[in-house]
This record gives sequence, structure tokens and C-alpha cells, in this order.
Amino acid sequence: MSSYFFKISHGKFAGVSDSAFDLVDRDAAWAEMTKVCGDMAASICRGLKPKSDWQMEFLDESRKPVFRIRLVAETLD
Repeated sequence: MSSYFFKISHGKFAGVSDSAFDLVDRDAAWAEMTKVCGDMAASICRGLKPKSDWQMEFLDESRKPVFRIRLVAETLD
């Protein structure tokens, strides 16, 4: 088992989680990250401003990023 932590870059949940997620392997870590991010997606998108971005990282036990998901809002005019 390995421990992982969430890190969110913007918004009311910004920062690194205090609680670790103990997961079997990297596949389980990716599945957990996409599940949590998916659960938050609607709320994140409603609060996203033009020309901004939001990102979530999953950190390993040494707090090194393992995975990152980013949402980028761009204006194209």
C-alpha cells in the first residue's frame, strides 16, 4: 500500500489534503483521483472564470506529484 494526497490549486478547497489515501497501486490511485475530480467537476466549472485554470494533483508519500488533471478556461476572440 502507498499513501497519496490531493493538492488543489484554486478555489475554496485549495491546498494539500491533511488525510492520506492508502491505495494498492498507481492504477487504484488514478481511479480514486478521477472519481473525486469527476464528483467535483460541475461545481468547479460553474465557478471557473474566463482566462483561468484549475488543477488537481495526486501526490505520493514524499509529496511529489504523480498525476495532474487541469481544467483551462480560454476566451478565443
